[in-house]
Amino acid sequence: MDNAVILAGGAGKRMNSEKPKVLLEVLGKPMLSWVTDACEDAGIERICVVKGHAADQIDKYLDGKFETVYQPERLGTGHAVMCAREFLEANIEGNTFIACGDAPFTDFKTIHAALEFHKLSDCAVTVITAEVSNPYGYGRIVHTQSGIAIVEEKDCTEEQRRISEISSGCYWFRTKDLLSVLPKLDRNNAQNEYYLTDTVRILSAEGKKTAAFKTDNPDAVLGANDRRGLLRLNDIARIRVIEKHLSNGIEFITTDGIVISPDVTIKGGTRILPGTILSGKTEIGAGCVIGPNTRLENTVVGDGSIMDNVVANGAYVGNHVKVGPFVQLRPAARICDFASVGDFVEIKNSVIGEGTAVAHLTYVGDSDIGKNVNFGCGTVTVNYDGTNKAKCVVKDNAFIGCNTNLIAPVTIGEAAYTAAGSTVTKDIPDGALAIERSDLHIINGYAVKKLTRHLEKGKKLIGK
Repeated sequence: MDNAVILAGGAGKRMNSEKPKVLLEVLGKPMLSWVTDACEDAGIERICVVKGHAADQIDKYLDGKFETVYQPERLGTGHAVMCAREFLEANIEGNTFIACGDAPFTDFKTIHAALEFHKLSDCAVTVITAEVSNPYGYGRIVHTQSGIAIVEEKDCTEEQRRISEISSGCYWFRTKDLLSVLPKLDRNNAQNEYYLTDTVRILSAEGKKTAAFKTDNPDAVLGANDRRGLLRLNDIARIRVIEKHLSNGIEFITTDGIVISPDVTIKGGTRILPGTILSGKTEIGAGCVIGPNTRLENTVVGDGSIMDNVVANGAYVGNHVKVGPFVQLRPAARICDFASVGDFVEIKNSVIGEGTAVAHLTYVGDSDIGKNVNFGCGTVTVNYDGTNKAKCVVKDNAFIGCNTNLIAPVTIGEAAYTAAGSTVTKDIPDGALAIERSDLHIINGYAVKKLTRHLEKGKKLIGK
């Protein structure tokens, strides 16, 4: 069984954030999650996260999914791996992948291919490298007869500075060799830190095989040290994700204002309009139109549906549904097939049945709405008494008149009607009409008298 150790102890001071650096987001997903997902996708079963700065936030985010160890002092990458010694000793028969938690473009294909190379080459350590056009600031990979060496920028000769193959900061180690070399690291350097890069030199000097695996993904080396760098990562990731969807038959008329998280799935033939933000585990079916100005988070949309100027979080929208414009779907809103939800409507924790129309200016909360129901303009389910929530049930084929207040808990029977302006406080039987209105009183001449008083008052003011 293979291991992974993810280095996530850095503070990222230049980010000016209360969050640890690895929890800052690229396309709405923490950088740490990009890396751990890549490790899992590559088939690595045992993952340990080395935490340091704001360790409690990392614990809260991971919620026990992976093992963690604490690095009490930030004494370098080598020291971070030393902190995971017990984790490594629990499974020494295999290999260990080391990666930085703030390198979101470390991809599973590279991780897996590098491991296969590492095993076939019988290496003690394999460094994942990349060829880049501007290697400034990165450690250069120098190939020698005995293996490889990593030379840091400040230590490079002029000839070495021209080398364009750089270290990604990711390694595959034979776990036994990693455990044997860690005690041999020292802090005799300008930074007074334990460098993980020194393991390559030490293992090579011991006659053990060291090699480089060059990825065809040059973005794998990218990280961010400040907000500008983080913005750059977001820009690169945004276009990469859009290009992936273009290849899968998704239509974009422009990329302006479109942000799609990497875990979002979209089926072919769907059209994404400007100003659309899709995040979390959102799933979009085939032949949909999403946008403009739509934000969907952890929301499922079926085939052939339209989402126009919609904000949805934790919602489900069925097939051939029209939602919008200007609609909010809050968690546990479920809109069934062929329903329509129109402008200025909010739905929360409710089922809207098949073929039901909630056309405009309506709030539906904590309700179970049947099939082919019609909601008139201005309907409100009054579900909260200041302490507790209560449920409304509207059965199939009911008709809710304009400006109806449904005071929960209440049930509207099948094919029942409510008259416009009614406040319904009792259950309505199937097929019945509920009408609740006070008498209309007409006071003749009232408006004329009121206008006369205003005119007289105005004349007095002018006279002053």
